[in-house]
Amino acid sequence: MKKKIGIVSLGYAWLPCEPGPSRFYYIAKMFAEHGFDVELIGSGFQHFEKRPRDKEKIRKQGYPFLNTFIDVLPYKKNIDVRRALGNKIAAVRLMRYLRGREYDLIYCSIPANNISAKVGAYCKEKGIPFVVDIEDLWPEAMEMVFHVPLVKNLLFSYFKKDAKKTYQNADAVIGTSDEFTNRAFLHRERNIPSATVYVGCDLEIFDSGVAEFAGAIFKQDKEFWVTYAGSIGASYDIRTLVLAAAKLHQAGQSNIKIKILGTGPLKEELEALAKSLGCVNVEFCGYVEYKKMAAYLGKSDLLINSFVKGASQSIVNKVGDYLAAGKPMINTLASREFMGLVKEYGFGANIEAECAQELFGVILSYAGDMRRCIEEGIAARKLAETKFDRKTSYRTIIELVNGLV
Repeated sequence: MKKKIGIVSLGYAWLPCEPGPSRFYYIAKMFAEHGFDVELIGSGFQHFEKRPRDKEKIRKQGYPFLNTFIDVLPYKKNIDVRRALGNKIAAVRLMRYLRGREYDLIYCSIPANNISAKVGAYCKEKGIPFVVDIEDLWPEAMEMVFHVPLVKNLLFSYFKKDAKKTYQNADAVIGTSDEFTNRAFLHRERNIPSATVYVGCDLEIFDSGVAEFAGAIFKQDKEFWVTYAGSIGASYDIRTLVLAAAKLHQAGQSNIKIKILGTGPLKEELEALAKSLGCVNVEFCGYVEYKKMAAYLGKSDLLINSFVKGASQSIVNKVGDYLAAGKPMINTLASREFMGLVKEYGFGANIEAECAQELFGVILSYAGDMRRCIEEGIAARKLAETKFDRKTSYRTIIELVNGLV
């Protein structure tokens, strides 16, 4: 009989027919292709669109695994009291559901910390191998935007306790960066299998998107495109990119265009800022489906991994797509791990976060040196092919799971 794997990811289990990262879809599909009976357990609420998921649309796609939805409270913002309360209610509903099923292994994302802690305790009780996939660090990722001291201290203490419980019950750990993988061993010995598997991308799908949509994206001769693709929220420093765009406009660099792909809670505010500064060189493109986004990156000349000071992220979702595009990258994220990759593989420049003058100067430098753009772009694509292509890098996950079931 096939081994049954339950993949629990209420915060990240998004599918190709809807907005959001596809890591857990890809993991579920990969397990199914390797002969496992797979169930992907996600939220009934669409995080990126902040509305209920279209369950019927998902069912009609014919995915090679079972999709199950746990209903949660709706919320309006990424950091929202209703989201935290919803995770508590979802954990109760999830545990009620799991106790009526049987699994040979459970693969669970963290965060949400309370959910992974409950799942880990359940697996330990039942003797089920428990694999943790670390997508983000809570509460570290929230500290820069949560400013109510009493509530912050109380809430964050629970996050830390639940993270500790999760990792203590883990039988194996997968992290999306070395920093995240190492976090699992802050309070336990390294006596379980572990590996770092970058979020990455499927290069074949990315390249097919470039081929399919390149002709639909118009770019004038001699234009130099600087592009950001991703969330427009508190951790992502789009404000400085707009301020640098204003400096470029004032300096008469009319050929340099800033393309901002994506949506988020700060989109309208930043659009208003760009308008107030007269930034006719900035275009907010909104949410763009994955394959068309790939084509935008392919048309661009320079990409920006833009984060605010103190951001806790490490090697984020967009990096795999940026590298796949074969373009140089400006990085403002002060992650030593990612800054080290930029320097070691020579695919871009690390600069200080929230410094519009420096960003303005670096963009001008790249725009005036196409040979550098080409050389660093080649280095980026090479790194994508060797370390960020899911078809090869995700085999590590299969090997690790095969050793547990």
